[in-house]
Amino acid sequence: MGDGKQERDEEFRTFMVGRWPRLMRTAFLLTGERHAAEDLVQSTLERVYTAWRKVSAADDPEAYVRRVMINTHARRHRRRLKEFLAPSNDSGLVREEADSEDGIARADDRGALLDALARLPARQREAVVLRYWEDLTETQTARAMGCSVGTVKSNTAKGIAKLRAVPALTDTVTRGGRA
Repeated sequence: MGDGKQERDEEFRTFMVGRWPRLMRTAFLLTGERHAAEDLVQSTLERVYTAWRKVSAADDPEAYVRRVMINTHARRHRRRLKEFLAPSNDSGLVREEADSEDGIARADDRGALLDALARLPARQREAVVLRYWEDLTETQTARAMGCSVGTVKSNTAKGIAKLRAVPALTDTVTRGGRA
């Protein structure tokens, strides 16, 4: 019986190590702050570990974990959502350090993008992050967010429209020659 637990623990450990960078990226984009992202991933993995049999038996364990992360994030910040997403003073925020292998980190105006993303309402932010950073289909995003595909389309369109209206981002695109 101990061998089964060790086997499950090793399977979980392998899953966790392999997915950690992607989970951190998603969590950072959801929270806007490195330490909050680490806490979110840790809390998510704690929940997943306790239900590892169920998670590992799922058709898509990574999608299951992503859904747990989104639910954990939503619960954690439901009451303080407005201030959390658009703080009046961002001097206390710690920005993620650039990773040379991360395409987002190589962007010249990463800070402007992250600030604009942080100001989107929670559902729009989730939709944009899952669709464009996680590169999920509309169906996968709907499943992760627990809503319909139409809601994903609506939230994504509204979020992208708000991002396009941010002057700092418009300047970045124009400077990049992709007007």
